[in-house]
Amino acid sequence: MLRVFNTLTGKKEVFKPIVPGRVRIYVCGPTVYDVAHLGHARTYVAFDVIVRYLKYLGFNVFYVRNITDVGHLMEETEEDRILVGARREKLEPMELVDKYTKEFLEDMDALGVERPNVQPRATGHMVEIIEATKQLVEKGYAYVVDGTVYFDISKFKDYGKLSKIKPKELKKHRIEPDPRKRNPADFALWKRAEPGHILRWASPWGEGYPGWHIECSVMGLKYLGEQFDIHGGARDLVFPHHENEIAQSETLTGKSPFVKYWMHTGLLTIRGQRMAKSLGNFIPLKDVLKNYDAETFRFFVLSAHYRSPIDYSEKNLKEAKEKLEKLYLAMESVRELEKTKSLSKEEKRLGNFVEKVKEKFIAAMNDDFNTPLAISHLYSLAGEVNRFIAKKKQMNEKLAEKILKTFKELGRILGVLQQEKVVEERTKKLVELLIDLRQKFRQMGDFKTSDTIRSELREVGIILEDIPEGTKWRLKRS
Repeated sequence: MLRVFNTLTGKKEVFKPIVPGRVRIYVCGPTVYDVAHLGHARTYVAFDVIVRYLKYLGFNVFYVRNITDVGHLMEETEEDRILVGARREKLEPMELVDKYTKEFLEDMDALGVERPNVQPRATGHMVEIIEATKQLVEKGYAYVVDGTVYFDISKFKDYGKLSKIKPKELKKHRIEPDPRKRNPADFALWKRAEPGHILRWASPWGEGYPGWHIECSVMGLKYLGEQFDIHGGARDLVFPHHENEIAQSETLTGKSPFVKYWMHTGLLTIRGQRMAKSLGNFIPLKDVLKNYDAETFRFFVLSAHYRSPIDYSEKNLKEAKEKLEKLYLAMESVRELEKTKSLSKEEKRLGNFVEKVKEKFIAAMNDDFNTPLAISHLYSLAGEVNRFIAKKKQMNEKLAEKILKTFKELGRILGVLQQEKVVEERTKKLVELLIDLRQKFRQMGDFKTSDTIRSELREVGIILEDIPEGTKWRLKRS
């Protein structure tokens, strides 16, 4: 039975979708004014695994992840991020949006993040956004100040139920500095476009552009309905973004809750600090994927629970690479064993152990997608396999298939253990020839040449391992 932690209630709950067998999920996507960074990657890998696991359990999943291409303002200057990026790169705003939307999707593909069913852009929903804002004004929950429309939070009695922020505490948090608002914490549904502002649309209140929060409400309601199962995003979106989404959406529909389960990922830090260009620790995802393969990065992310903070460093990423390599080595060792038809008692015991590992893996994932615990069970399987191989040089062929299938099946949920190296026969013969030459140099006492052969092979991705029976070799993962 799957249990998920619900930010709204502050506790784990048994997962029961609104429509049995079907899960509707919305995750806040990127604001496409710059390259995707490691913080993006952390959140979207986490939700990729959540979606993969829901599908694995047999749910029909409909997944929406939006693209924000207008209305998300800089905290320091109140400027639209798209305009900031366009000015930085001397591009038209929508030219910038197209550039970074394309790059974001390429980065997610490279990371093995499966694409959502729908990826709507805010600017493609201006009619719906204006209509939703009109309804909120007509209902008396919003008011107009010189072409800007604000939501009156005092009218929504449950404001703060997601973030647990009480109205009297709101003054401690960032608020928009318009002194004409009824309440300092009221937020914009529609912003008046000042002269020279490039992003502007005609509306009943004059030319302007939407507030960030109303965009996600409108797109969620359009594609997933008035109430849906899961809404996700990073921890820093709880307030004010998701809090404001709830207020708008429940006012528009008159239905509560807008979302049954709210899920949030912990933040990614760099040596304990939040990542920011101003701190000089901003790391684009592309830069990391130049030196580490996607599975290594995913393994690093999944080594922490999705709700926990995770600290990025070269050391942590190298450790993730080494740990993932151990799982691949166990799989490779099984493939290399001579296969038999007979089944010994020890092999029966190992087969039972494989089944228990799968049960424990699923139990861990059912406990709020506990990937660190799930991964620990894969390690225990690798350890048991290695202990068996240390004693035996043969394995029942069906047991070998079962072990490899289990690694691949469970790894697929995490988006790892899916790589396979195919070596052509000529390459095998060439490597074996070099191993023979290296052995002859060793016998002659020429260890310098022997070590050179070993290091040169390592440079091209071929790892030699000296064991009592001789020298084994394997291909290093990219």
